[in-house]
Amino acid sequence: VQLQASGGGLVQTGDSLRLSCTASGGSFGRYALGWFRQAPGKEREFVARVATYGTTSSADSVKGRFTMSRDNDKNTVYLQMNSLKPEDTAVYYCAAGTSSYYLDVASSYTYWGQGTLVTVSS
Repeated sequence: VQLQASGGGLVQTGDSLRLSCTASGGSFGRYALGWFRQAPGKEREFVARVATYGTTSSADSVKGRFTMSRDNDKNTVYLQMNSLKPEDTAVYYCAAGTSSYYLDVASSYTYWGQGTLVTVSS
């Protein structure tokens, strides 16, 4: 499975962005999907995930601001990010895996996209 993330950019505090991640080369509907991010000098952290059956979960730091969804017909997963803050600045990675558990852990995912940079200015 190849994952291609897009949609990052430079925005101001309070703005919105929608990230997309399109998969190719696999059965998209079989995979749980996650978004992770890594800020400069920090470890990669969980942002949100959607299970194969569609249920979603997100990190406390983004809850109420970020929404993840999947479109199995388009082999694409989205991360709608609203009310962005400077601390959201990071490279955002999408990931796919067949695990049904521990989907907030990076090691549960097998395939990773190349990352897209989100920069939020104050």
